Amino acid sequence: MEHGHSMSEVVVRFLLGGLIVSTFALIGDVFQPKRFAGLAGAAPAVALASLALAYSSRGAPYVAVEARSMAIGAIAFSVYGVACVFIARQRKLPIGLGAAFGWAVWLTVAGAGWAILARFA
Repeated sequence: MEHGHSMSEVVVRFLLGGLIVSTFALIGDVFQPKRFAGLAGAAPAVALASLALAYSSRGAPYVAVEARSMAIGAIAFSVYGVACVFIARQRKLPIGLGAAFGWAVWLTVAGAGWAILARFA
């Protein structure tokens, strides 16, 4: 297994991830609009399962860095989503150029977050 993960850790990750994904999907299904149920089910569940397993095998300092990185990624993804809304409203913008602009926004925000984290860590 890559990165030294044992087969039992992979099984625990699978089971824990499935349980958390199911829980978040149920919560997401309760709220409106229903299209957010999938988003609420996937990312938070995988993040929590990964952090729990990382904590048990690598300790709190490692998990703190991972959690900060996930927070920066979530902020970058949110800004990317907002940018995509504005990009999609530009009817004459070619799709490839719009996609490139969206990725540039995400990369800029993620890179800035990483740089800030590296400077103050």
